[in-house]
Amino acid sequence: MPILHIQHAVPNFDGWKRAFDSDPMDRKGSGVRRYHVHRAVADPNFVMIDLELDTLPEAGRLLEKLRYLWSGPGASVMRNPEAWIIETVESRSV
Repeated sequence: MPILHIQHAVPNFDGWKRAFDSDPMDRKGSGVRRYHVHRAVADPNFVMIDLELDTLPEAGRLLEKLRYLWSGPGASVMRNPEAWIIETVESRSV
């Protein structure tokens, strides 16, 4: 299962969260099955998001949509976004 991992700084977490919750990318319609929002403990205005999808092509299409969003209206709620398509190779409970 591919994961689209995104990270960026935000000028205001609450404002960013409202924008995220408005779902401008139509996560479900884009193939997202589950997502996780993380926030850095040392810097609460730095967020990481993991979007789990079924296929690599879905992840690639969503990444392209995100890049378009980041260059337009998304620029007002985030700074220096980065993203990678990753896959989990191991996960264990200890």
